[in-house]
Amino acid sequence: MEANPRSIGRLPAAFLTPGSSSFIDFLADHSPEMLPGNRKLPDGIVEAPHGTTIVAATFPGGVVLAGDRRATMGNMIAQRDIEKVFPADEYSAVGIAGTAGLAVEMVKLFQLELEHFEKVEGATLSLEGKANRLSTMIRSNLGMAMQGLAVVPLFAGWDEGREKGRIFSYDVTGGRSEEHGYAATGSGSIFARGSMKKLYREDLTEQQATTLVVQALYDAADDDSATGGPDLARRIFPIVTVITDEGFRRLSEAESSELARSVTERRLEQPDGPRAALL
Repeated sequence: MEANPRSIGRLPAAFLTPGSSSFIDFLADHSPEMLPGNRKLPDGIVEAPHGTTIVAATFPGGVVLAGDRRATMGNMIAQRDIEKVFPADEYSAVGIAGTAGLAVEMVKLFQLELEHFEKVEGATLSLEGKANRLSTMIRSNLGMAMQGLAVVPLFAGWDEGREKGRIFSYDVTGGRSEEHGYAATGSGSIFARGSMKKLYREDLTEQQATTLVVQALYDAADDDSATGGPDLARRIFPIVTVITDEGFRRLSEAESSELARSVTERRLEQPDGPRAALL
């Protein structure tokens, strides 16, 4: 008897004929328990590692997205070298702050969502569309957020239509805001934002923009115990990524270490960082 092609691999027919370009909607219909926001949690307070500070800045020709490497659990350092910045697709990236495990899982699901859409529709989403999809995912995690397991990412990418880099920030309800120039999220964001506010200019070069975000992360680590600064002894440096019309690029370890070392050496002379002009 000839095998039914839809039964090959023992997958149900529904799994081979998705009716939506959204993988999340497809998963919600067929395996809702696999979505991060639908996981059953134990009663009481849940302790989990949290990622901390993510920063971003635009420059003519692109956008920089960077993050420190520390994850905390209460007053303890849970991990010193966690990765918090990931490519979403070829022209966008997402940095995670909040509950580390859920955030990483959400990023992987977001990557799959964008890939699924491109394969089904034969075209990529606009940057606005990607930002909206991420907003929907964060909103679906609201139940977890109410129990203390919030995920608050920062999304950045190259807008091919407008030919510039753009940054989007979110709250725990999925509310989306476009940030202009620079942005920060996480426990050290107030200090990082203050640092960038004084140093940011619209005419920054790519090199200056990468230096700016490392300076901001250094300032955040200087005042926020949950944010980790460059660890020269362990060779742990911030993750710095650049997105331009050529796509996503992560600075190599050699590039990021050189950048972090140069900032650290200058801080030996000026512990509080570079001075902005009064007027």
